[in-house]
Amino acid sequence: MKYMFASDIHGSAYYCRKTLDAFDASGAERLILLGDLLYHGPRNDLPKDYAPKEVIAMLNGLRDRIYAVRGNCDTEVDQMVLQFPILADYALFVLNGITFYATHGHIFNQDHIPPMQDGDVLVHGHTHLLKAENMECADGERTVSITVLNPGSTSIPKGGNPATYAILDGRTFTIFTFEGEKVKEIEL
Repeated sequence: MKYMFASDIHGSAYYCRKTLDAFDASGAERLILLGDLLYHGPRNDLPKDYAPKEVIAMLNGLRDRIYAVRGNCDTEVDQMVLQFPILADYALFVLNGITFYATHGHIFNQDHIPPMQDGDVLVHGHTHLLKAENMECADGERTVSITVLNPGSTSIPKGGNPATYAILDGRTFTIFTFEGEKVKEIEL
């Protein structure tokens, strides 16, 4: 099965449209949003076409195909207007036989990992920096071999990265630009 991962829309109607167009074109069954959906946050400039009400309408139209976790900019007020759950700090998925710990990244990330086992995948946003790497990470008492994934930011990429999203197709995780260019790929 195919899944799309996106993070950090930050209220940009322009990049939400691009995300949903890419989702439609991908043939993915579910869209997994890794937080920061409507608000840009005090540390970020306004993204292109900042229009949270338009983003609300677009995302609510796909409410039965979206899984989402809470970002540091997402609030109870946002949940009042979105018709799918967004306030969980994390979600656990088994996708194509692989255990994923999905979170925004402001609490759990490669430097502060949640309880995980060797071979698990930590997928998060928050940093606005794309990543797809196998890593040895310590949880304080032990070291685990996990894969750390970040689809990058759809609307406010940082570190010289383009705006990106990712597709999980079988065991292949590929990060794409909205122009369809493969930026990074990893086999899980």
